This record gives sequence, C-alpha cells and structure tokens, in this order.
Amino acid sequence: MKIQLALDRFTIQEAIEIAAKAEKAIEWIEVGTSLIKEFGVKSIYDIKNRFPDKTVVADIKTFDNAKYEFELCFRAGADIATVMGAAPPVTLRTCMDTAGQFGRQVMVDLLNTQAHQQAEIARLENIIVCQHISKDQQEEGGGGTWGRRAASRSQQLAVAGGISLENLAAVRALQPDVLIVGSAISKASDPLLAARKIKETWEALK
Repeated sequence: MKIQLALDRFTIQEAIEIAAKAEKAIEWIEVGTSLIKEFGVKSIYDIKNRFPDKTVVADIKTFDNAKYEFELCFRAGADIATVMGAAPPVTLRTCMDTAGQFGRQVMVDLLNTQAHQQAEIARLENIIVCQHISKDQQEEGGGGTWGRRAASRSQQLAVAGGISLENLAAVRALQPDVLIVGSAISKASDPLLAARKIKETWEALK
C-alpha cells in the first residue's frame, strides 16, 4: 500500500513544506485541484522539482480538452494525471493515448459515475481507478460511501475522501493499492508521525 499525500488549499510553498515533513512516510504526492486552479501548472513543476524521486499526481480532474490538459501536466513533470470517469469516452481514450505518448499514467476518478460508466471503465487496462467521496459530501455530514471495490484485476485502486485512522478498517476491505490522504496528514501537528501511524494501523489490520 502506498500513501498519496493530497495537498489542497495551500500555497505552493506551504504544500512543499508539508510534503517535506511527511516525505519519509509517503510514496506519492498529489498536487491538488485547488493548487492547479489557483497557481497553474507551476504548482506541478515546483513540487516535482523539489521531490524528483516521488511520484507526482496532478489532480486536474479533466472532463474535456484532454490532450491539452494532460500535456500541460506531463510537461510540468507530473507522473500521473486525473480524469473524471463521468467524462465522455473519447476524453478517457484521449487521456490514455496522451499518457502513453509521455510514458505516464492515468487515474480515473469515479466520483458520481453511474454503473454503466463504471462497467466501461473496468474494461480499460493499466489505469488507476479512484473511488472517491467528495469534499462537499464530507462537509454535508459524512454523506457518501466508497461502496464495493470497482477496479478490475488489471487496474490499481486508489481510495480517497476523508481517510483517517478512524475509518481505515472500512477502507481496508476494498484492498486498495493507494490511500489518498489529505488533512489527516497535512493538518496534523506532526505530518510525518501522522503518516507513520496510518501505515502502522494499516499493517495491524491485516
């Protein structure tokens, strides 16, 4: 299991400082949608430049204009970029084609997808599927669930949305490859300790 540290609603410098504190206990660093929207792809470039040995995920949440947006992310240094699973099939295909041209990966966010869309996504090979409870759902009062594992055998599974020590057992049942953790690490007084506790608790649940 890998930890993907999600960095949202920070300045670029704040995000770099938090990632540096947690660096020894995380594998992937997510340049959150809010950073990309507020600061542009410079946020991707700066974080990859500071952490060249980490896998950097650009959470751009592409829904259209796939080639342009994915090229922006990959040229800025992203190893993985995200596309919404509810996007048109041609957008998903274009994301995969563009990632292939750069030797990078695609993460498909299943947020608000329907069963028929999930069935189509399950046929795609060598992608990362993200089961995601949105920020708005969380803030509304814990609404939403991850449901059953949606990734096929040829796909990696990432799980996101308010992950903390308290709900790790529920997440563990999905057998994810990647845990996307935000505020449980980024807002902790000791981000490194928080990340290590998540890993220790995860291992204890086996």
